[in-house]
Amino acid sequence: MRAAFFDLDKTVIAKSSLVALGPEFHARGLLNRRTLLRGAFTHIFFLRFGASDERLDKIRRKVLQITKGWDHDEVRALVAETLNDVIEPLIYQEALDLIHHHFAQGDEVWLVSMSPVEIVEPFAEMLHMTGAIGSRPAIDANGKLTGEMDFVAHGENKATAMRDVALARGIDLAQSYAYSDSTTDVPMLEAVGHPYAVNPDRSLMRLAHDRSWPIMSFTHPVRAHDGKQSRTPFVVSAVVLGVVALLGRLRRD
Repeated sequence: MRAAFFDLDKTVIAKSSLVALGPEFHARGLLNRRTLLRGAFTHIFFLRFGASDERLDKIRRKVLQITKGWDHDEVRALVAETLNDVIEPLIYQEALDLIHHHFAQGDEVWLVSMSPVEIVEPFAEMLHMTGAIGSRPAIDANGKLTGEMDFVAHGENKATAMRDVALARGIDLAQSYAYSDSTTDVPMLEAVGHPYAVNPDRSLMRLAHDRSWPIMSFTHPVRAHDGKQSRTPFVVSAVVLGVVALLGRLRRD
């Protein structure tokens, strides 16, 4: 069995899911205005320059400090209430086409993100994906976030989680696909036989060229459930995959 593993931020959706939900957290009194503005600036910076391991770790520590004491059930309820209005309009049409293409080929489709499972799992369910891998926050006996993490889906941890899924479900990773925008996801891309750089940051762009990994550009955010027909039929997605794979092989020969 094959599978396709999709990163979330800037691969399936056009911006950081946490940044997109920021105004909702602010409206509920969970974030102050200064933190909200800082998050928006960080998003713009990452769109331009990408995110190194050091930068992501620094942001992760700050986010954990901010979320300490949040009620876990309240966070899940907020995401459930706002997912369709806030996150769904950011989905790339090209990503939807590829997801549907992989389903049509009989592949499993997984969402893999450093974002919390409270965001990643409902999003994967909305797109009818097979499953999701996300970061898991530690929760105390009172249902409050502790400011620590039980599991961070980042770097090598993503690849480890993918291998665990593959072992449990009989997936052949050598025949599988992975899509991501960030150099921090190189272990995720290396874990499969068919890695694709999507809207890659500078470092991943260089690495993709060096390793002859196919590079894809997603540019059209749409609603997943607005009833509109895809602007890029599934058969075109299949052709795109075939062409970029062929180009990658020709460059290696």
